[in-house]
This record gives sequence, structure tokens and C-alpha cells, in this order.
Amino acid sequence: MPALQPVRGTQDLLPTEQSRHRLVAETARLIAARYGYQEIATPIFEFTEVFSRPIGETTDIVVKEMYTFRDRSGDEITLRPEYTAGMCRAIISNGLTQSLPLKFFASGPMFRHERPQKGRFRQFHQIDVELIGVAQPQADVEVIELGAEILRELGILDRTVLELNTLGDAASRRAYRDALVDYFGKHAAKLSEDSRRRLEVNPLRILDSKDEGDRRVSAGVPSFDQYLNDESRKFFAQVRAGLDHLGIAYKLSPRLVRGLDYYCHTAFEFVTEHLGAQGTVLGGGRYDGLMTLLGGPDTPGVG
Repeated sequence: MPALQPVRGTQDLLPTEQSRHRLVAETARLIAARYGYQEIATPIFEFTEVFSRPIGETTDIVVKEMYTFRDRSGDEITLRPEYTAGMCRAIISNGLTQSLPLKFFASGPMFRHERPQKGRFRQFHQIDVELIGVAQPQADVEVIELGAEILRELGILDRTVLELNTLGDAASRRAYRDALVDYFGKHAAKLSEDSRRRLEVNPLRILDSKDEGDRRVSAGVPSFDQYLNDESRKFFAQVRAGLDHLGIAYKLSPRLVRGLDYYCHTAFEFVTEHLGAQGTVLGGGRYDGLMTLLGGPDTPGVG
């Protein structure tokens, strides 16, 4: 590879691209401020445990995608693959759990060693909002509304569809996990190697597989809705009622999952057909278990 070429999966933002990039970040920053979100910045790299502990040692992100290395002091360091874990670490490290609720905004580069393709880079940029310390479904509605407002201001909301799902509470997820293990266990021979591994550690991730064989098997899985308890149903009904009240259209998407155990209740994505395979423009959800996994107090969050 010629030394004067950019590293595969990275790009130079020349003036025209940089102007567009700045417009997106500045628009998000201004709208987040209107909603009371304060801007913070976390380091581009963290101790690896900040990501590996909550994301999980067996997930694709940790196993295949993280840029991890030992620095000259022998510490294991990772370039951040996503924002939320580092933001929660910053809240714990700085003793901010005494000042809940917290509303933070951030913008910056992320790093994942994925296969480069249209719309996917190894160094990419994200805008991020986190609402920490509010357990009620109104927080989920606010974060989705904020996302919709950013897309509207950028002139692209009408080119996206909001997909919405519930992951239920911890009890509902455990019941559904058992059902998935039972179902996929009967069809293990038809699953990809990655999904057979996921079956043992995180069967929900199989539903998100892009492998055609996995998708055919997944077509027959039992519905998550059958395993939601009354509390989870009530929470999701309140999220939907809030979006209906605001006039935010959405499409229920039972296949929209978050495989990590700290996610719960609301999962959402604004998707488009105008970007090829990488159709997700903006997404998020509720993660009430994350702060505890990082060693902090039990604190709800959505972002």
C-alpha cells in the first residue's frame, strides 16, 4: 500500500465534505441545546474494560472490530467504537450521579475495524445525546423527538422511516432468550458459524444477522410480544402514545433488536432506502443496566 494513500476505511474531508459535515454537527448541537442538553467531550480512547465489560467479550464488536492496543505503560487501551459507554464512564468518574437527571450532547469520531463499504468507514463520526436518570417512558419519547427534529432541520426526515420496537424489561428478555435458545437449538445445523456461537452466548444477536441462511431460520422464530409482561407492555404503550401525541409517525419493527443485555424497553432507528445497505441514519434506545455494569449506581438511561 503506497504510504501517501489514506489508510483503508478512512477518508479526507475536503472543503465541500467538511462543510456538510460541520452543518450536520452544528445543527444537532443547536437543537440539542434547545432541549437542554449540555455538550461534553470524552477521550477518543479509554481503558479497554470500559467497552469490553458492557459490550461483552464475545460480541462481534469486541472480538472483531475494536482497535485495541497496549500503550508504553502496558495499559490496554481501545479507540472508542461507540459513545454511550464512555459517556456513562465519565458520569461515574466525575461523581455526576449525584446531580441527576443529566442531559448531555457530544460529537466526534469513532473507530471500528469493519469491512469498508459504501456508507461504512473504519473511522466514522457520530452525534450523540444521552438522557440519564429518568426511568419514565417520557424520556424515550423526548430522545426520539429530538432525533426527529434534527433530521427535520437537515431536510431529510421525510426520506426516513422511524422503526420502533420494545425489548421489554429484564424478566421479559430472559423469558424470550430461553425461547430463542430452544428454537434456534432445533435449527442449529442451518445457522452460520457466527450464529452458532451467538446461540450459546447471545441468541438475540442472531435476529440481527445479515447471513441469508440465518435470516431464513429466523423467519420462524416466536414473537417477542408473546413474552412481554404487563409492565413492559404498559411502558411501550406509553412511548407509542407520546409519539402519537407529537404526530411522529413510526412503524413497528419486531426484528429491531439490541443484543446487549443492558438494553431494555425502547429500541428505535430512523432508516432510509437512499443509502444502499447502510440504511440506518440515526438510532438508539434505553439502557437501564449499563451504569451498573460499569460499577456505578443503578441508574436508568436512554440515548
